[in-house]
Amino acid sequence: MGLDQYAYKVVAHDEDNRDEIAYWRKHPNLQGWMEQLWREKGGEGEFNCVDVELTREDLKQLELAVRGKELPETEGFFFGGGSDNHYKEQDFKFIGDAWLAMDKGYKVVYTSWW
Repeated sequence: MGLDQYAYKVVAHDEDNRDEIAYWRKHPNLQGWMEQLWREKGGEGEFNCVDVELTREDLKQLELAVRGKELPETEGFFFGGGSDNHYKEQDFKFIGDAWLAMDKGYKVVYTSWW
């Protein structure tokens, strides 16, 4: 068991048509950042097994947070320890891949489960 995190590009008119563009295993501070974003967008309850649709502005803010080492310290029983440095390059790759997917008309969503 543990924190598994995914990002998908999704065909806008077919939510079931999704292709994985990123996967993280136990990146708790990214999870915390995404949970904060989800709550800002009106999400309520437990942040587990829910989709967060990302916008271009969200990606800009995520890039600034990763670059500035400002992902929020996040803990959870299944989350593991801090892994920001381990995932830094992968985070940037995800952001670039997400931009490309959006340029091609896809929606980009983040989801996780633990």
